[in-house]
Amino acid sequence: MSREIADHLRYYAEMGVTGLSRDPNWRARAAAPVAEPENPASVTATVGPPANRESLEDIKLDIGPLCTRCKLCTQGRTQTVFGVGNPKSRLMFVGEAPGEEEDKRGEPFVGRAGQLLTKIIEAIGLSREQVYIANVIKCRPPNNRNPEPDEVATCEPFLFRQIDVIQPAVIVPLGKFAAQCLLKTTDPITKLRGRRFDYRGTTLIPTFHPAYLLRNPSAKREVWEDMKLVRAILQGDA
Repeated sequence: MSREIADHLRYYAEMGVTGLSRDPNWRARAAAPVAEPENPASVTATVGPPANRESLEDIKLDIGPLCTRCKLCTQGRTQTVFGVGNPKSRLMFVGEAPGEEEDKRGEPFVGRAGQLLTKIIEAIGLSREQVYIANVIKCRPPNNRNPEPDEVATCEPFLFRQIDVIQPAVIVPLGKFAAQCLLKTTDPITKLRGRRFDYRGTTLIPTFHPAYLLRNPSAKREVWEDMKLVRAILQGDA
């Protein structure tokens, strides 16, 4: 146990964390409703969602475990990877597409990048079980290539439906592909990260993908700045 604690403290130091809160009410505050800021420095991406009575289970059943709507069904994927976490979470992470390990296990972000994402979530005082994690694309592209436009067009409506059901206070797109897809832009992630966008009735804050951090550890500080903004919004301080 002491080794695990040491590992966490080392990670926080790499992220640039200078102190940790011992406030036992943080999780309660993070789960409580919060008013929208009066003057956010934001960009409107789309209008808010309509009233929605379907459930995540309805959407999952609609997709099915072996979706055949696009060509990925014939290119080696094992199963669809829907999403995981708290269906009433106020914080949602969105990645690009499942990788090899995710395809095997049917759960997003369970490989090395997923382990790092879990640490990032814990760094702001939450657990993986308290947030919701999904991908734009529900099936693994062959050799982990980038999803193609026709695959995105087929699959992204399911993500939009997930967002409309969960209605999180904050969405964090992880990496260039997820951010560009949600915001319908070609701007690089270096230009998008750290900014606030109004999106489907919530706040969207793009940041680097955990896989990028594995290759570029120095970028962890920038991700920590982004996550501090996420935490402040959840606490009602930003």
